Amino acid sequence: MVSIDLPREGRLARYELTGRPVPLKQREAAAFSRVAFAAAHVVADPLADNDPWLTPAIDWERTLAFRHRLWDLGLGVAEAMDTAQRGMGLGWPEARELIRRALAEARGRSGALIACGAGTDHLAPGPDVSIDDILKAYESQIEAIEAEGGRIILMASRALAAAAKGPEDYIRVYDRILSQVKDPVIIHWLGEMFDPALEGYWGNGDHMEAMKTSLAVIEAHAEKVDGIKISLLSKEKEIAMRRRIPKGVRMYTGDDFNYAELIAGDERGYSDALLGIFDAIAPVASAALEALGEGRNGEFFELLEPTVPLSRHIFKAPTRFYKTGVVFLAYLNGLQDHFVMIGGQQSARSLAHIAELFRLADRAGALADPELAVSRMRRALAVHGID
Repeated sequence: MVSIDLPREGRLARYELTGRPVPLKQREAAAFSRVAFAAAHVVADPLADNDPWLTPAIDWERTLAFRHRLWDLGLGVAEAMDTAQRGMGLGWPEARELIRRALAEARGRSGALIACGAGTDHLAPGPDVSIDDILKAYESQIEAIEAEGGRIILMASRALAAAAKGPEDYIRVYDRILSQVKDPVIIHWLGEMFDPALEGYWGNGDHMEAMKTSLAVIEAHAEKVDGIKISLLSKEKEIAMRRRIPKGVRMYTGDDFNYAELIAGDERGYSDALLGIFDAIAPVASAALEALGEGRNGEFFELLEPTVPLSRHIFKAPTRFYKTGVVFLAYLNGLQDHFVMIGGQQSARSLAHIAELFRLADRAGALADPELAVSRMRRALAVHGID
């Protein structure tokens, strides 16, 4: 039995690993009964001579290899999203290069599913920023992605949240952008728990009132909207919206607390998926989606439900720091050789937090090689002076 001493309640306690790792198995996205994107993280270059809080240094080889792993498992890649630290270390210049490289890799594969985040993050919010400035910023990023043949995920805008006077400004922006895009987009409504600067998005602090504005936008441009991803961490709000969106428009769950039951759905519908947690639990998610697609619903829940406590821990408040847990799991699973993040974000969670993450990942079958994971967890402990 593999074991390790881990922090718990202010002291070290022996933990014996009991989880059964879910094995890797190549799958095709076409075999799934749900569309499933994993929002993918970036791998930092730990040997670069840079200022980590100011200038990101990316290990392109490992970053792109991780995308191939997701495609091998049948998952789509949601590129340059908040999981990739967009707006928390990854700026538009680096995001644009990431998108260019990832799209080039996708073109070399049959059936590789990828969509890319377009926003306004190169435009700093401020009192002098106008709605026209925001429109130009969106158009600039969309043009760059479409020039590479990329499909758009229309990200929420901090600048718009700061400049908008009410719902009419959101309607103006989204009407203009959706009338211009080449192909149907995925709209991303990212809640304030993920990014406090987005509080009051769609012109209202009440999510149900804000939903009315977003639904009006979708209904006016249904032919240009593949779906909407909402990240509000409320299954009730997601289901309420799911039942009101126009026929043919997908609901992509961004609920990292309740995704298993939302993907499974009910007699009135289901959610597809665009999730940051799928980066961290990709082999389990892939196996569960295969089971669901083959009608083995019990197995779907047996696989996916144990990952929910892990996800709730990774995405606990302050939720915006969830990227640290995602990258730490990649390190434990041998997908990168270090636990260094752009922006120095490896320091955003406590040692007690990552110790609990280790335990929950084991119980969820999300540690690919328990002995390797123990070895790497011990290194993390040693960095904090615990031998």
